[in-house]
Amino acid sequence: MPRLLCVGECMLELSERADGSIAKAFGGDSLNTAIYAARSGADVAYLTALGDDPFSADMVAAWDAEGVDTGSVRRTPGRVPGLYWIKTDTAGERSFSYWRDQAPYRDLFRGRSGADALAEIAKADWLYLTGISLAVLDVESRLGVFEAMRQVVEAGRQVAFDINYRPQLWEDVAEAASTLQIALAWSTIALPGLEDMRTVFGAATPEAALRQLASFGVEEVVLKDGAEGVTLSDGNRIAAEAVARVVDTTAAGDAFNGAYLAARMTGATPTEAAINGQHMAAQVVQYPGAIIPRT
Repeated sequence: MPRLLCVGECMLELSERADGSIAKAFGGDSLNTAIYAARSGADVAYLTALGDDPFSADMVAAWDAEGVDTGSVRRTPGRVPGLYWIKTDTAGERSFSYWRDQAPYRDLFRGRSGADALAEIAKADWLYLTGISLAVLDVESRLGVFEAMRQVVEAGRQVAFDINYRPQLWEDVAEAASTLQIALAWSTIALPGLEDMRTVFGAATPEAALRQLASFGVEEVVLKDGAEGVTLSDGNRIAAEAVARVVDTTAAGDAFNGAYLAARMTGATPTEAAINGQHMAAQVVQYPGAIIPRT
């Protein structure tokens, strides 16, 4: 069975509950996808950098318990992970505030040890990254990641990418668009949200977004549009599962990605995989936070 290598940053997650209390958890878009892919039966490893503090140790222990291989996690002495705060409105939509400038992941691909991390990416059977995985890196590190992505694709293996655009992480939309276009050009599977395609590339409809991604050379596309469902490369639309009450949309797209990729890795068609993804996303939005309890 092939292995999925997810790359990115995980942070401490603080979320405000309805009663005003604060819940602590761990989250990050690529880590969320890794966990939901593992829960869907995939063989998953996570590549990131953490500190040597107790919170980092707790993170690694939690990922181990989820069945995610943590052998690729680098531990940096004297550093601590980033932190983000989630505030959710009455419709279940969330907003984020971040404290991540000194997060160790930002240095993961620098220096001699960075070359080892890039070499690990280049050997991946299936590779998963996001726009956030790239946005928090310096330009030289991004170039190293692009080269590793190229090696994966040219070896006939798979690279999946989700734009996950966060404007506060980029200098401007132009910088984001130029960087994300390169990443998509070295991806075999794109899993973007329609809103991100509209904001970054000006593609206002599913049809326009599919044409835009095809022009970048992406062969397999799953375009996510929340409650409107997802649109596949062939134009087929997979409806979202009905949910009685949306509690929190945090990580719904990440969960979809994890279940989708897990299914594709076992030979499911894009349509079958998208149905699996929609089912996982429907479960996630019924709970607060990024990682829901096991059922």
